[in-house]
Amino acid sequence: MLTKTGGCHCGTVKFKVTFADNPVVSDCNCSICHKTGFLHLIVPAEQFTLIAGQDALTTYTFGTGVAKHLFCKICGIKSFYVPRSNPNGFSVNLRCLDNLADMNYQIQPFDGQNWEQHADKLKHLSE
Repeated sequence: MLTKTGGCHCGTVKFKVTFADNPVVSDCNCSICHKTGFLHLIVPAEQFTLIAGQDALTTYTFGTGVAKHLFCKICGIKSFYVPRSNPNGFSVNLRCLDNLADMNYQIQPFDGQNWEQHADKLKHLSE
């Protein structure tokens, strides 16, 4: 297991996350992920700790309202959120982790444009 820190662009929001070595991250093609370049590293809630910036987070929801998209109010970066597919976990944007150069990972496409047909492929990630 690896533990990494990460956060938003301005440094106000900081977190720590633990995950398996050489993780497979999802590159979702849904509208919000595609536009923000989010690479999903989904973990159980107990493997995620918000270190700083709770007061700087604002929430955006759409559609079913289940996913809680959390953005830094200062710089606008969504470094993590509560995903609809795993409401008991967190999806961390791999690109928001510190020191990515020393890490191995695999990127797997995910068809979020047809989310209902493929969501079951993600459910196990926060267990």
